[in-house]
Amino acid sequence: MTSAQLRAARGLLSWTVRDLAERAGVHRNTITNIETGRFVGGVDTLSIIRRALEAAGVEFIAENGGGPGVRLRKG
Repeated sequence: MTSAQLRAARGLLSWTVRDLAERAGVHRNTITNIETGRFVGGVDTLSIIRRALEAAGVEFIAENGGGPGVRLRKG
């Protein structure tokens, strides 16, 4: 998950940094620092954040020549 994917996923859900932090159980600064590139984030932290976003309906699209992305699951 890239910092751009993280920002885009939050945007799709209309979540604030605080919303995501609460749902993922991490500090708001962690989200902000990952989104701005100041902190890459550990594997465990990124996994927790990604699971929270996926539980809300976000799908992560892998790099396939067009760049990585996100979308909302249908249904």
